[in-house]
Amino acid sequence: MKIAVIPINETGKVVANTICQQFHATTLHRVNVGNTWNQYDAFVFIGALGICVRTIAPYIYDKHTDPAIICIDSLGKQVISVLSGHVGGANDLALQIAGILGATPVITTQSDMSGLWALDTLGERFNWQPLHATNPAIFAFVNQEPTALLLDIHDEGTEYLENTLPSHVTIVNNIDEVTTSKFKLVIIVSYKHFEAINGVVMLQYIPEVLTLGIGLAHQAEPVESILQEIYHQLTLDGIEPKAIKQYATIDVKADEPVIHHLQREGKEVVFFKANELSDIDVPTPSSTVAQHVGTPSVCEAAAILGSNNGKLIKEKVKGKNWTLALAIGNTYLREPKQGHIEIVGAGPGDPDLVSVRGRKMLEKADLILYAGSLVPRELTECHKPGATVLSSASMALEEQVNLMKRFYDEGKFIVRLHTGDPCIFGAIQEQMNYFDKWGMSYHITPGISSFLAAAAELRSQFTIPERVQTIILTRGEGRTPMPDKEKLHLLARSQSTMCIFLSAAIVDEVQRELLMEYPEDTPVAACYHLTWKDQRIYRGVLKDLAKIVKDNNLTLTTMLVVGDAIDNRQGLSELYNKQFTHLFRKGKE
Repeated sequence: MKIAVIPINETGKVVANTICQQFHATTLHRVNVGNTWNQYDAFVFIGALGICVRTIAPYIYDKHTDPAIICIDSLGKQVISVLSGHVGGANDLALQIAGILGATPVITTQSDMSGLWALDTLGERFNWQPLHATNPAIFAFVNQEPTALLLDIHDEGTEYLENTLPSHVTIVNNIDEVTTSKFKLVIIVSYKHFEAINGVVMLQYIPEVLTLGIGLAHQAEPVESILQEIYHQLTLDGIEPKAIKQYATIDVKADEPVIHHLQREGKEVVFFKANELSDIDVPTPSSTVAQHVGTPSVCEAAAILGSNNGKLIKEKVKGKNWTLALAIGNTYLREPKQGHIEIVGAGPGDPDLVSVRGRKMLEKADLILYAGSLVPRELTECHKPGATVLSSASMALEEQVNLMKRFYDEGKFIVRLHTGDPCIFGAIQEQMNYFDKWGMSYHITPGISSFLAAAAELRSQFTIPERVQTIILTRGEGRTPMPDKEKLHLLARSQSTMCIFLSAAIVDEVQRELLMEYPEDTPVAACYHLTWKDQRIYRGVLKDLAKIVKDNNLTLTTMLVVGDAIDNRQGLSELYNKQFTHLFRKGKE
């Protein structure tokens, strides 16, 4: 936000300076408010509320265009949201400023005070487009009129609505359940078109969840007419065109006028090669299309691929010089829905170090399959009632993927829980090969790697200005051969900070190779079970590394760290070097 701060008196300048520093805000005199009313997203007055109100009164017009107005007493004890609380962001800004000042936020918006949804900002918050005026719905909602909630898709926003359902809201499964005898308001989140219901206020949000697969004749024009025909066809089929998230087609159509027009409008267009499209089973393949572009389907196959192997909800429709098909990603489907696999990085071991997203995935999973030899079972204790939680430690790869496929085929949500971040010495590539072969929906949630936990527990910065600017993540050569160019002694030539995974069992060979390049007094650390309850860390120098590991019976789950960055407090970080003036701000602009 572009913020102007207005200290009304000298006492308020201390508070004003604090806010300016934290938000890179501009200090103004209140006589300039009228001239700059449309130039700032927010005005923060420091002083009496009455002066604030009299100053802004001549310029107030509409909540959709007025800036956010905040008023703070001169001592910084109370932060009042005065104007444009929801749409303008004054309520959120008041909470932020109160946190900075250690003050009490004063929010008077009824929906906030009563814990109700802010209907006027839900669309912006969850990237939904409201289809109707929000004011009539807000009036009915905050007065707690009987409200129906119809959810046709699943995303972060619908999860929020379901988890925070007010007592006067009832979830319905079909629009036919919404009658004037039961409800005064219906809130809908759907890509479908719904007709108005007499006597019931309707507020619909359109989520961008659809992939429109499109086929085009060569140099098809006029562009505007073609797109109008396509959108009109969708409307006839009960689909809101605003729900289109992306367009998909074959790569040989990248220079078509229609495609260029969509791109100029800022639409997302994805392209696929003929061989990618030809691998997709579709309801209406065409031998004629195959002769011309090398695949029996463009629009249907592109829609499916663009939606990450989602569900085709509109089969091919032919126009004069275009074809279309629609698909929705499996993650957006509500029950009954297809399965989904979320590969989640568990972090280094402490259950508190799994990401917020990873925790949410674990809480809603029907099956949690975790790497039991490396991931503490405590990480899975947040599972929902009835979930299946299994360790994969004793399972072969085929057993693991077949188990996940069984749950997947039942429309279940599966979490495959891997230690650290799955991309670092994980075993996800082999699993993803199966997922790709079977056309399964999957996604990866990253995690905190153990090398980051090592830096934290060692209280060390692994990059030191003018000394070490590279971190190498590698392993010693055990049962898995190392590429010739990645032998430890070759990597050691850089004298970088080296974090060596899965190598405690071959520590003698690791030490031998490292000593070929590092001095024998190079600092080392052997970190066992980082962040686990039984964590142990041993420091020393490189010539003693093997002895440290053996004397303390350290096993496979040990991170070996080598380099001068360990415990190094020498040198001056550029962030705090006064020569780098571009990194410093003066508090006023």
